[in-house]
Amino acid sequence: MNNIKLYRHALSGHAHRAQLFLSLLGIDAELVDVDLAAGEHKQAAFLAMNRFAQVPVLQDGDTVIADSNAILVYLATRYDTGNTWLPRDPVAAAEVQRFLSIAAGPVAFGPAAARLVNVFAATLDHQRAIEVANNVLSVLDAHLKGREWLAGSSPSIADVSNYAYIAHAPEGDVSLHPYPNIRLWLNRVEALPGFVPMQSTTVGLVA
Repeated sequence: MNNIKLYRHALSGHAHRAQLFLSLLGIDAELVDVDLAAGEHKQAAFLAMNRFAQVPVLQDGDTVIADSNAILVYLATRYDTGNTWLPRDPVAAAEVQRFLSIAAGPVAFGPAAARLVNVFAATLDHQRAIEVANNVLSVLDAHLKGREWLAGSSPSIADVSNYAYIAHAPEGDVSLHPYPNIRLWLNRVEALPGFVPMQSTTVGLVA
């Protein structure tokens, strides 16, 4: 296996997706912190890896992968020999992709955006983000009734992709109290062998 580096920021849920999946796969990787406040992600060295100036970026030997969901797909395809985290069956794979899109869509514009306002002082509509968050959490909570995982009968990258921003939704003033099935699902993810938490902040104390 090549020397793998993950360029990340400790408070980025997107970066945590990649870090978490590396750990779940049992892959040792060097974590390289990118100083976003200092604009390191906008310097030439980083832009050479990702022109969109975003973390995370995965470097696996000569291979460079940008975008958190793309990194999950790469790692699952490259290193998950059991084909469990990203099924090869077309229907099962499509179901996983559905939830990668949810992570990149309503979860990003809901709980992730609400958290950005509190944690990074982003100039976004906080109340609108909270509304989007509660809408998607309501749908996901109903989806998880009687289910253990978002897609299929075992954990997949669908769960990895959605975990961080939902788990840390209270940091954006989005309460998880109304969503018992989501809270049970979060507990299941956190009980997986190799789970690593994302760094918490002191803002957003809504339970």
